[in-house]
Amino acid sequence: MHPLDVVKTRFQIQRCATDPNSYKSLGDSFRVILRTEGLFGFYKGIIPPILAETPKRAVKFFTFEQYKKLLGYVSLSPALTFAIAGLGSGLTEAIVVNPFEVVKVGLQANRNRFTEQPSTVSYARHIIKKEGLGLRGLNKGFTATLGRHGVFNMVYFGFYFNVKNIIPVNQDPTLEFLRKFGIGLLSGTIASVINIPFDVAKSRIQGPQPVPGEIKYRTCFKTMATVYQEEGILALYKGLLPKIMRLGPGGAVMLLVYEYTYSWLQENW
Repeated sequence: MHPLDVVKTRFQIQRCATDPNSYKSLGDSFRVILRTEGLFGFYKGIIPPILAETPKRAVKFFTFEQYKKLLGYVSLSPALTFAIAGLGSGLTEAIVVNPFEVVKVGLQANRNRFTEQPSTVSYARHIIKKEGLGLRGLNKGFTATLGRHGVFNMVYFGFYFNVKNIIPVNQDPTLEFLRKFGIGLLSGTIASVINIPFDVAKSRIQGPQPVPGEIKYRTCFKTMATVYQEEGILALYKGLLPKIMRLGPGGAVMLLVYEYTYSWLQENW
């Protein structure tokens, strides 16, 4: 799914359609990247997700279960419990993943051929040396990442478990699988639509600034306001199609693997 993530980031950091380097459509972006950067251009920034993905998902699901248990001591409806536990898991997940996102976005924004761009380690060292480890360096865009993951997981888990409890269980294993997959697909899609303004803000803050040496995009909500004022409301939804294509089915698969693995572990361990 990484090529879709590269394309999504490219759409989010481009500022205007009149720029000759702007992509005109999803198909155009794939053609241009393949022609100018080669096949490996679609895999720029792949190392940070590979390194972060396993601990990130472990944190997502582990903390979701822990927050659910903690919220069991409070008199909340199940619907609210799932949503708040999802929000908590997303905020915790963001703390783990943000430094990796900073490195990934910087590498994805680089339009040189894959062989000409810096390695993941050298680029990370460059960020630390030049800007440090703080909110202007390896953790810039932290608030936007909190918003992106917090909102996504709140909707993702909240929608999935609440709708799953409403729609009756099917006795046929195939139809039951399809029931869960369909709800998971909707969960990932709706969560992507709702959280994408935070994603756009994150990409603008973590990506290259319009004027080198001058920081235009610094904080989450101010960045959203600037993008809205200068480019219109639709600019806050840039990269939505590749994001949905990645996180709709990807989110469904992730929840299904989680559910079936969790059930198996409960029965056998």
